[in-house]
Amino acid sequence: MAEAHQAVGFQFTVRPDGVDLKLSQEVIKNIYLSGVTAWKKRAIQFKNGVLAGVYPASPSSWLIVVIAMMSSLYIRIDPSLGMIDAIKENLPHRSEIFCSHWSLQTCLTITLISIIGNTLYPTMSSLVKMFSGRRPLLYSFQASLPRLPVPNVDDTIQRYLESVHPLLDSEQYKQMEILSNDFKESKAAHLQRYLILKSWWATNYVSDWWEEYIYLRGRGPIMVNSNFYIMDLLYMTPTHRQAARAGNVVHAMLQYRRKLERGEHAPLRALGTVPMCSTQMERMFNTTRIPGIETGRKQLVHFRINQHSNHLVVYHKGRFFQVWLYTGGRHLLPSELETQFQRILNDTSEPQPGELKLAALTAGKRVPWARARIKYFSQGSNKVSLDSIESAAFFLTLDDEPQGYDPAITRSLDSYAKSLLHGKCYDRWFDKSFTLISYPNGKMGVNAEHSWADAPIVGHMWEYVLATDCFHLGYTEEGHCKGDVNKGLPYPTRLQWQIPKECQDVIGTSYLSAKQIADDVDFHGCLFSEFGKGLIKKCRTSPDAFIQLALQLAQFRDQGAFCLTYESSMTRMFRDGRTETVRSCTSEAVAFVRAMEDPSATRLAIFRKAADKHQNMYRLAMTGSGIDRHLFCLYIVSKYLGVDSPFLTKVLSEPWKLSTSQTPQQQLNLVDINKFPQYVGAGGGFGPVADDGYGVSYIIVGENLITFHISSKFSSPDTDSYRFGQHIWKAMVDIQALFKPENDKKTVEHSKHVHLENGKKHI
Repeated sequence: MAEAHQAVGFQFTVRPDGVDLKLSQEVIKNIYLSGVTAWKKRAIQFKNGVLAGVYPASPSSWLIVVIAMMSSLYIRIDPSLGMIDAIKENLPHRSEIFCSHWSLQTCLTITLISIIGNTLYPTMSSLVKMFSGRRPLLYSFQASLPRLPVPNVDDTIQRYLESVHPLLDSEQYKQMEILSNDFKESKAAHLQRYLILKSWWATNYVSDWWEEYIYLRGRGPIMVNSNFYIMDLLYMTPTHRQAARAGNVVHAMLQYRRKLERGEHAPLRALGTVPMCSTQMERMFNTTRIPGIETGRKQLVHFRINQHSNHLVVYHKGRFFQVWLYTGGRHLLPSELETQFQRILNDTSEPQPGELKLAALTAGKRVPWARARIKYFSQGSNKVSLDSIESAAFFLTLDDEPQGYDPAITRSLDSYAKSLLHGKCYDRWFDKSFTLISYPNGKMGVNAEHSWADAPIVGHMWEYVLATDCFHLGYTEEGHCKGDVNKGLPYPTRLQWQIPKECQDVIGTSYLSAKQIADDVDFHGCLFSEFGKGLIKKCRTSPDAFIQLALQLAQFRDQGAFCLTYESSMTRMFRDGRTETVRSCTSEAVAFVRAMEDPSATRLAIFRKAADKHQNMYRLAMTGSGIDRHLFCLYIVSKYLGVDSPFLTKVLSEPWKLSTSQTPQQQLNLVDINKFPQYVGAGGGFGPVADDGYGVSYIIVGENLITFHISSKFSSPDTDSYRFGQHIWKAMVDIQALFKPENDKKTVEHSKHVHLENGKKHI
C-alpha cells in the first residue's frame, strides 16, 4: 500500500562504522496466576512447534513405523535391506538388536517427513489436499515454502524497459536504453552475484532490506506517509454504546491473539490451496516502533507476551490509562472490559502538563522524537509510562467525536477516513503496531503502522474480530456486552508524566508539523454500486484487471497524460515474502485508453488484450519475477560496494504518481454476505504518495459493491480526490458498456435455447 511513498528517492551512504541514512496480596495472587498462564502458553507453543515441525505427518506416525518395524522382527523379514546389520556392527552386543531397530525406525520416520515436507510445495495442487487430512496449524507449511528466487538481470531490465516505454518519448527511451545497456555490461553481473549469495543464506533476499530501508531508516513522519487505516462495517453498527462496542472488539482481539500464540488459526492459502507465509503475523501484538537518531539501533521491538505485557493503554481526552487484560489467569470478559472502558469515559480528571498532545511526538519527524525520548523518557515515571505504552498489546483511543458512513451526511466517509488516518495528530500512538479507535456512536476502526506487516495481515485479524463481535459475542437488548458486571475489578491506572517545558516545546513543534501534513490530505470515499464482481466475471475478465484499466482511463481523463503506476502484489507464496510492484500502465493499457477516446476503434478486443497483459504482469510479480524488488536490492548492493550506477539511481528516483492497492477479503466463510448483506466491511486506505498524484485503495465487497478510497493533496492544483472519484465511476461504467452488446446477444441466445427446449418438451 503506502510503501510506494518510501520507495522513491531514498539515499544512504556507507561509513566505516556502519550505515547512515539521510532513517497487596491480590496483586501477588494475580502475578502468580499470570505466571502459570505464561508457562501454559510456553508449553502449548512448544507442542505446536513440534507438531508444525513434523507436519504433514504427526508424532503418532513414528509409533506406526515402530509397530511395523518390530512386527518385521518377529516374522524374520528385514525391511531395511541390510541396514540393521550394518548398525549392529557399531553398537554394544546387549543393545544391538533393540537400538538398531529403534535407530532405523527414527531415521526412517524423519526421512519420510522430510521428503513429504519438501515435496509438498512443488506438487501443491494435489499433495496439499492429500496430506492435509490432519488439521494443519498456522505455521505447518512454513518449512515447505520455497525461497524467493533472484530473477535474471537481463529479464528484469527488459521488463523494466517495456514498462516505461509508453511513458517516455523516443529520445528519453533511447537514453534509458543506453543507461540500462551500460549497467548490464559493466556492473550488473558483479552486483547480481551478491544477491544470489544472499538468497542462499537468507530466507528471503528482499524482505529484511525492504523493512530496513523502505520503512525503518526513514526519518520523515510516518503518520499519513506510511501508516494506513481499516474501516468498520459500512452499513451496520451492532451497538451505539462506545464502551460496550470497545469491550467486545477488544475481547475478540484477545481471542485472536491467543489463537495466534497457539498457532490455531488456519494456514493462509492462495486460491484456497497454495500455502502462504505467515511470519508477518508474529509481530501483530505487543510490538512498537522505536525512533532512532542514527540508523544503527534496533527500531522495531516485539515484546514477549508475559505478565508485564498483558495490558493495553487507553487514550481519552488527553489522559493515558493502563488496563490489565487478565484476571484470575483468564482474559477479562467483554462485560468486564466494558466496565473498565466506561470508568475511563466517566473520569473527569484533567491531563497533566504536556500530556494532552504527547502522542504528537510519534506523528512528527523521527529525529526530534528520538532525541526527546532519550533525554526526557529514559528514567523516572516517564520511562515507566512509556514502557507501558510500548509493551502494551496494542493502543486504544476512546475518541470523543462520532464518525462513520452516513448517507444523509455529505462526504461522511471522507471525514471518517481522515479521522482514522491521522485524527487530531495527537490521539493515536502511531508507533504501535496498531491503534484501535473507538467512536462515541459505536463505530470502530484501526490505524496500523506499516513496517512490521502489510495490510492483508491486519485485515485478516479485523475480519475475525468483526465476525466474532457480531455473530458470536453479541449484545443485550440495551446494547451492553453480555455477561455479569464485575464491579470488583481494580480501576484503570493513570500513567504518570513529568514533562518539562523544553519537552513540551518539542511536542508542540511535532504537532504543528504533523497538523500541516494532515490538513493537506484530500480524501474521498467512493461507493461504486452500479455493479460489482458478479457482473465483471460474466464479462469473462479479471475484476482486478477491469478496475486497473478503469483507473488508467480515469487517470488520463483527469490529468490528460499517463503516469508510472504502482499496484501492490503479494509474494507470500515464498518464505518471508511481502510485496512486489505491478507496473499497471502498460503499452496495452495505454492503447486501450486511447481507443476509448476513439469511437472508431475496436475497443473490446483491445480491452481484452490489455486485461490479459495485466494478468500476466500480476502473475509474474506473485511468482518472484517482478521488476522493482530486484532492482531495489541491486541498488542496495551497489551502495554497499560504493558502485555508482546512473541506471539504478534513475530507476529508484522515479515518482509513482498513481499508487494503487486492492484490499483482499480473505475469510469469506466467517460471514455469509448473501444472508447478511448489511455486514460488509468498507476496506481501508492510505495517504497520498506523490505531491501531485493520487493514492487509490479499493475493496471488492460481495458481488455488487466496490469501495474506492482516494487520497491526494490539497496543496496540488492539479489533483482533486472527489473529481478523480467521479472519473473512476464513469470509467467503470464506460468499460462495462463495451460488454453490453455481447451480454445482450448471450441473453437472446439463451432465451432462444430455453424456448426450443420447452418446445421439444411440449412435442
